[in-house]
Amino acid sequence: MKYILLSLLVLSLASHSQESPVIGTVLTKENVSQYSDFIDIPLKQLIEQGYVTITVGETFTVPMNEKFASQTNKYKNTATIDHGTGNLLNYKEGLPFSDPIIVSDDQAGVKIAWNMRYAYGGDSSMVDPFIWDYRNMTKDKIERTISFVGKTLRYKHRVSSLPETNLPDNKAGIFSAIYLLAKKPYDLKNTQLLVHRLEDDSARERTWLYLSVQRRVRRLPSGQSTDAFLGSDIMIEDFLGYNGRIMDMKWKLLSREEILVPFFKHNKLNADIPDSNEYDFGQFHGKGHCFPNVPWQVRKVYKIEAIPKWTQHPLSKRIFYVDAETFTPVLGRFYDKSGDIWRMAIGGFSHPDYHLSENKGSGVMIPSLISMIDVQAQHCTTLKMKTSINSASVTRKNFTVQSLRTKGK
Repeated sequence: MKYILLSLLVLSLASHSQESPVIGTVLTKENVSQYSDFIDIPLKQLIEQGYVTITVGETFTVPMNEKFASQTNKYKNTATIDHGTGNLLNYKEGLPFSDPIIVSDDQAGVKIAWNMRYAYGGDSSMVDPFIWDYRNMTKDKIERTISFVGKTLRYKHRVSSLPETNLPDNKAGIFSAIYLLAKKPYDLKNTQLLVHRLEDDSARERTWLYLSVQRRVRRLPSGQSTDAFLGSDIMIEDFLGYNGRIMDMKWKLLSREEILVPFFKHNKLNADIPDSNEYDFGQFHGKGHCFPNVPWQVRKVYKIEAIPKWTQHPLSKRIFYVDAETFTPVLGRFYDKSGDIWRMAIGGFSHPDYHLSENKGSGVMIPSLISMIDVQAQHCTTLKMKTSINSASVTRKNFTVQSLRTKGK
């Protein structure tokens, strides 16, 4: 296990000409140029414009889930990439590619994409409440709030149920599933989304939507995964960092860097506030309150590019910053067809041992405060999440089309 963790952390990075910011440093428009080596350029530009400030926190490590680490070690160097299709071959369990990934490897980008897909995020998760705020950045006003319950479930390559890693009776070959149920406001109550991601990457994901106003389940065509979901700044394809087929993108590793990312310890956000039985989500700040107000730490990341092969795709490319230790996609920027930045994604993730007690020891970075910022429209959608990993309340029956109909009645 130690070898795996060390191999993920050891990267030959381009040397910085600037010194790393120390803990407690606040990056503002007055001093951000001193730390430009550690900031993604578009984010640096927003800081220079006074949109947001960033406070530097401690850098920590996240121990890999022990069972997942055992799987990774057992099947190390088993998985390969098909040169023609980019498909993953001979994958068994664990992290497909645990050795350091180098820029000169022409398969580096797609290897990282597969690592993102199979990195351990829990066999299930429950997000309740899951609050989406639609915000006007210019007016600093919340235009709409939707409260969801969100659930995920892995059907295959599970960890908590070892030695049996797959759920039985999965004839469709489902790898994982996502479910959303709207609780508020009244006009959207009981609206539901169900996504089945199949393990066969050549197969299209299967997506169903139950709209409460229509009172029926509708199967969504694949093209609608790139539409704005319920009028937000988020596509279904954006879920979990990237919820599309890996084969639909041309993946390239651009560089390996050390930059500031919003990883933090959730229960240290308001350490001077007495303990309460109520969950403290944390806050957003900056222009329009569109940016997670959490400490950012210097971490090793992979910077990868994904260019859609589908010419009708609304994006010309995506840029991801993927944490090198956990393979969490933590920052992203998305470009329109003209090649201009359209949206920026910022994912605030908590160390699992400093979050809810049930998440301790899971080895899963906990999504907590997420924002998708439309820099062209000066609008954002912010997500506040109370996330439990491997929740006993997540059952397989939640992820069926029949369940959509039953819940909608």
